[in-house]
Amino acid sequence: MSTSHRDDLPIPRGDLRASLLTAALAQLEESGAANLSLRAVARACGVSAMAPYRHFKDKNALLDAVAAHGFEALAQALEAADAGASGSEALAAQGAAYVAFACRHPALFRLMFTAPCQPSETLREGSRAYAILQRRAAALAGPAMSAEDLTLAAWSLVHGLAALILDRRIPLASGESDALARRITLGFARLTRL
Repeated sequence: MSTSHRDDLPIPRGDLRASLLTAALAQLEESGAANLSLRAVARACGVSAMAPYRHFKDKNALLDAVAAHGFEALAQALEAADAGASGSEALAAQGAAYVAFACRHPALFRLMFTAPCQPSETLREGSRAYAILQRRAAALAGPAMSAEDLTLAAWSLVHGLAALILDRRIPLASGESDALARRITLGFARLTRL
């Protein structure tokens, strides 16, 4: 059984660390990383203010664990998107999944790329998500662009698009971000094959 503050970010039930992560994810999306506190997370879990320190040495350690959880959820979303298509369509599906993840979890998305400590666990999870993109880029790379450059360019494209959408720099109606991400990513993938 699992529990979560959002259905697509499951956390296993049954231990205090998992409960603390669940509460931290909820608080993060509600009030942002700057306002997240171990005391409030403990209160949400119904434990003493000192209980979180058995699992996290400080707030930064908790934020790093939340970011690692976010990277794992992002990697799962990218894997599912990639498995549901092939070729350039798979790259477009990954792009749409990346942007959709950012739009569903804006505070988590921002935290994942600005986490204070970035321990090896967080970097490893981020690398797993990046590796999914690398595999697709390697399959699509052609004479116009190497796999390495295609990977970085595709990530830059969708990360920038997600940031522009989150910062409301692109006027979109509700639900338009998925179609936009697919269209932009697919067009980009096709251009790289010329």
